[in-house]
Amino acid sequence: MRLAILDDYQGVALSFGPWERLAGRVETTVFRDHLADEDALAARLTPFDAILGMRERTAFPASLLARLPKLKLLMTTGGRNNSFDLAAAQAAGITVCGTPTKGAPTVDIAIGVILGLLRGIPTEQASLRAGGWQVGVGRAAEGATLGVIGLGKLGQRVAKVGQALGMRVIAWSQNLTAEAAAAVGVERVEKRDLLAQSDVVTLHVVLSARSRGIIGADDLAAMKPTAYIVNTSRGPLIDQDALIAALKAGTIAGAGLDVFDIEPLPADHPIRSAPNTLLTPHLGYVTQENYRAYFVGAVEAIEAYLAGAPIRLL
Repeated sequence: MRLAILDDYQGVALSFGPWERLAGRVETTVFRDHLADEDALAARLTPFDAILGMRERTAFPASLLARLPKLKLLMTTGGRNNSFDLAAAQAAGITVCGTPTKGAPTVDIAIGVILGLLRGIPTEQASLRAGGWQVGVGRAAEGATLGVIGLGKLGQRVAKVGQALGMRVIAWSQNLTAEAAAAVGVERVEKRDLLAQSDVVTLHVVLSARSRGIIGADDLAAMKPTAYIVNTSRGPLIDQDALIAALKAGTIAGAGLDVFDIEPLPADHPIRSAPNTLLTPHLGYVTQENYRAYFVGAVEAIEAYLAGAPIRLL
């Protein structure tokens, strides 16, 4: 079997899994760069029988799968992947498997970004490293209102941390009921009320046709000029042009983003130069514990496939 491991940005995939168990049976090639062009991807991946994708970094639509006649096993790190066309894979006789995940590390990034924005940590660190001292006056989390859009598994955990910090927490999503919010000690409000009341708005919804652009220009205009918006879910949940315009106009205080409309983020993307931002390179799931679960799980999936009994089928 010839295996391609894709988008290993940090060059760590082989160090987090027991790949030696596949010695003599699997020839592995690791690609650290990202290819977005389908022609280039098809040319690169044509020789491979198996492919391991890292989350949704590289999409596998029907058009690409049709150009990979040797592909028999397609794997994703994690338990689901909305960028894989599962129906097309099934029709082509391609087995698709997932891997385990570990914990909810995106919560760490969301809270870190929220606190970084409120206390101006990146600006203060930059000043200190440049030889300066205090340059701003931050605000406390305690007493502030945290607006959570999407009160699922991750949203609930972020809400609980916010409560532990002394924040008032309110929530909204398209399906959220008052009873479900109250069950976790959160007040359910309408979307416009959440935007108008919150000092920090944080997004925790799955990207879909219904949620794409769930925060647009009108929503940003409804926020307080002293409020921040944080997105650690998926970039297209926020209208990027509208967000950049709001940041440049100063109609909101700032934004913390771990996800973007294009990833990896192009060097000339305008969000890089937008003011009052705290930007991280999609670190939500990037932890040693998660990577170990991913790559151990990938080895297990390959072993099971070679034994004729695939596991964690998607």
